[in-house]
Amino acid sequence: MLGFIYSTVIDPLLRNIRIYIPEFAEMKAGDRVLDVCCGTGDQAVHYAKRGIVATGIDLSPSMLKLAGKNKRKQGLRNVSFQIADAANLPFKDDFFDYASASFALHEKGRTVRDKIISEMKRVVKKEGALIFIDFQAPLPKNRFLYLIKAIEFIAGRNHFRYFKDYIEQGGLDEILKKNQLPEEKRDCLNNGLVAIIKTRNV
Repeated sequence: MLGFIYSTVIDPLLRNIRIYIPEFAEMKAGDRVLDVCCGTGDQAVHYAKRGIVATGIDLSPSMLKLAGKNKRKQGLRNVSFQIADAANLPFKDDFFDYASASFALHEKGRTVRDKIISEMKRVVKKEGALIFIDFQAPLPKNRFLYLIKAIEFIAGRNHFRYFKDYIEQGGLDEILKKNQLPEEKRDCLNNGLVAIIKTRNV
């Protein structure tokens, strides 16, 4: 059910953001990029379309099944998907040029958020970049606010609880500050609902 919602509703809504992320992050063909909590693999596929060597990880077999279908449909060889825990990544230190987390942190508890970021920092090369895309906090009060809350509620009780806690914590600004990730650049998308932040792995 959740996979169907993501592939038929969420992914189309996020298409413009997916396309923009590699341009915003200044990724180039040949870069190795990890997308954590990749879900349907849509972001990793958009990386691969630009010649980037993309890896997507997720804990959900059903989501990764959709990701595999997405890869085959596009006929891409430079993207791979595997089951893995974002809080315990199965990759060596300093392996990737970039790592991204798209709408993933707001789905986790605070301790897990910090572990995911710590692992992203570990597997990305020094002076490489970590890219975070998630909801602004506080959310702007516009007509899209109710749609977002409805989608988060439908995703399940724990999901909605973590979403509310993410907003209460202060969103990406507070999470990245806590994890000592210096911001390099940012943008605001989709009527102020979404923040995209590039940080440097120092």
